[in-house]
Amino acid sequence: MSVNIVIAVTDGDWFETLRNAAVDEVNFWSPSPRVFQALQPGELFLFKLHAPRNFIVGGGVFAHADEMPCSLAWEAFGQKNGARSLVEMRQRIAKYRSVSPTEREDFHVGCRILTQPFFFEEADWIPVPNDWSPNIVSFKTYSTSNSLGLELWDGVQARLNATGSASVREDRSRFGEPYLVKPRLGQGAFRALVTDIYSRKCAVTGEKTLPALDAAHIKPYADGGEHEAGNGLLLRRDLHSLFDAGYVTIDVALRFNVSSKIKEEFENGREYYALDGKRLNVPERIDWRPRAELLRWHNEERFFG
Repeated sequence: MSVNIVIAVTDGDWFETLRNAAVDEVNFWSPSPRVFQALQPGELFLFKLHAPRNFIVGGGVFAHADEMPCSLAWEAFGQKNGARSLVEMRQRIAKYRSVSPTEREDFHVGCRILTQPFFFEEADWIPVPNDWSPNIVSFKTYSTSNSLGLELWDGVQARLNATGSASVREDRSRFGEPYLVKPRLGQGAFRALVTDIYSRKCAVTGEKTLPALDAAHIKPYADGGEHEAGNGLLLRRDLHSLFDAGYVTIDVALRFNVSSKIKEEFENGREYYALDGKRLNVPERIDWRPRAELLRWHNEERFFG
């Protein structure tokens, strides 16, 4: 099969901050919320330095593209944004936007979320393809269906093979054959994906205020739950807290259920009982909807009833 590969121009500070960090995901952000549709999940996203250092220096498995306020990008990814603090990230955005660094706007940024990131040693940096133009300021897409794209694929795989990294190689026997890699989502990618597939609205109340919403795991990661769409719900933060604590749940018919324990223990809860029995708003794609076995787990193992 053929796959696409993107080569994107990286911010030097972003690269230097992350090149020696042990991270499971990174947010390759752009200073403006541009729509990114060049890759599908599982394809390769590579990054190169600014000229005159025209080399590919690392990459990762593309997982998801989104746009969000930089404050929420920082909350989701922290230093995996390639900055040491939110203040530093904001200063870089302001520089690229040519606005004052004291600007108080919560800048919306484009997020290209990569899992299984890798950073090459300088001796392994890959020269850009011979058709790379110095006028490219963002990215260029290649396909393994042609010679330049296939050469890129083989170059990346050879370096990962030499270092023993399996970050984008699921099966050594397939070395050299282009294939999609299943992104292993981290916490930040999980949050961005769940926020997006629920159309940025609480699945129960329809609340749209992003800072008031959380990506909740149905089965917590600490209990063996995965960072995946079918294990996620976008909930208002108070509902998330109640869900984790077992005072509310979702049944397999996708209805919101409220425990009698709220009234018994807190002598309150009128707002929550008004939501009891309400059917969830769920993603259109069936494979993104809450998985029945995970909902049963929450009903049996967490919910007070």
